[in-house]
Amino acid sequence: MKLRLILGDQLNLDHSWYKVKDQNTVYVIYELRQETDYILHHIQKIVAFFSAMRAFAKALKSQGHQVMYFDIGSEISKNSLSENIKNLITEKSISKFEYQLPDEYRLDDQLKKLCGEINIPSQSFDSEHFLTEREDLKSFFEGKKQLIMEFFYRNMRKKYDILMDHGQPLGGQWNFDKNNRKKWKGTPIIPNAYKTGIGSQSEILSAIQKARIKTFGNYHQEHYLFPTDRKEAFAQLEYFCNNLLVHFGDYQDAMHNEQRNLFHSRISFALNVKILHPKEVIETVVNHYYKNSRVIELSQVEGFIRQILGWREYMRGIYWREMPGYKSNNKLDNYNKLPDFYWTGGTKMNCLHKSISDSLDTAYAHHIQRLMITGNFALLIQCHPDEVDAWYLGVYADAIEWVQLPNTRGMSQWADGGIVATKPYVSSGSYIHKMSNYCESCTYDRTKRIGENACPFNSLYWNFLEDKKTHFSKNNRMAMMLRLLDKIPALEKQEIKERALSIIQNPDGY
Repeated sequence: MKLRLILGDQLNLDHSWYKVKDQNTVYVIYELRQETDYILHHIQKIVAFFSAMRAFAKALKSQGHQVMYFDIGSEISKNSLSENIKNLITEKSISKFEYQLPDEYRLDDQLKKLCGEINIPSQSFDSEHFLTEREDLKSFFEGKKQLIMEFFYRNMRKKYDILMDHGQPLGGQWNFDKNNRKKWKGTPIIPNAYKTGIGSQSEILSAIQKARIKTFGNYHQEHYLFPTDRKEAFAQLEYFCNNLLVHFGDYQDAMHNEQRNLFHSRISFALNVKILHPKEVIETVVNHYYKNSRVIELSQVEGFIRQILGWREYMRGIYWREMPGYKSNNKLDNYNKLPDFYWTGGTKMNCLHKSISDSLDTAYAHHIQRLMITGNFALLIQCHPDEVDAWYLGVYADAIEWVQLPNTRGMSQWADGGIVATKPYVSSGSYIHKMSNYCESCTYDRTKRIGENACPFNSLYWNFLEDKKTHFSKNNRMAMMLRLLDKIPALEKQEIKERALSIIQNPDGY
């Protein structure tokens, strides 16, 4: 009998494993405390994973495959993955163990060690999900000083012939990022986000509570928007194409007090657990564009494709190129604690209150809220990247370490010293005002950088530049801001420093 392991983010029904029904092969899926407890997770994240895993097991069984599913209520859920596999090998007289390559270094290492400990043959298989191999990005940038995503993205466009015209980019340019920075001011009307089916969430919620799994965040049925299976995921993707794509690119960086989803697709969870394949997502969106090019501008589509074909594959490549050392990078020597309000939303800073509260309610936030609100503030108060990683990995349902770690530790916190981003993504309140209406209903004055009612982002921004200027002294992209820093009068700079330190020492007071 052959045993095949399926992890919770390997829910790809089109995998070659399932092309043939074999009565001598049994598939096993576990809901484990090892996975729910290694970090504190949002309740909706655990619900979303378990819902999708159970639906996947049901689909495999309906196709005639032998599936063993152990839910969180079973006694063995308390054992490690390795222990359970070893026990199952003995109980079922398994003659061969097979698994798909995990996308987290932690699990990859665990399964490699397991295969060295069991006395039967073992074999690993590709997950057949990504558009690149683990080592492709490393090979692409061999000998290069900087790992510029744009060059990688252009190569991917050419390789897969996406939005290309006889070897050249459709529309005459590769990147429409400058068209993707509009502030949403109430129009055009934003359709409601796609609402997935209810599924078995109530049963799963009860099981989580009974198992006494510690979680954070909130669960409200009306806020739960994660697909359970391919049918729901495709419906969500088609809804995006028919209702949201037309304005996606323009407002992909926008933020708003009353709008959580704006024109975003919300398919990242389905992609990251492999319910959807990136190629089919890209083809669906591009085909919809070609059929509707009279009403949908190229810039709307390119901005979306860049995230899937470029950034997502690039982040995975960075992860496997740099691990395991990447996880301990702290190039800016930041050691402060993440404020308690990241777990409650209880702060008078409106941008943080809204972004965090929405995250706690929905286990979701779009990339600019993550990068330029929560990530920006964490970096400005100089939090230890371990603290920031733990929060991001736990709070978002789509967060799996291969994508979370390089985005957080690299892009957001610049803890890798510039491997991912050529400069740190920090800003004062001016950027937040430019891209949102958060400042309009905030206690603080975005135009001031000193004084009790001055926007905390302002003093923190200039203090950060002052504290870290030696790190950026040779960074050309930071040169202009460092020159402006030097022009601030010494007395005002001291006042900025004092206010910034008071915020850092008591961030929850702000």
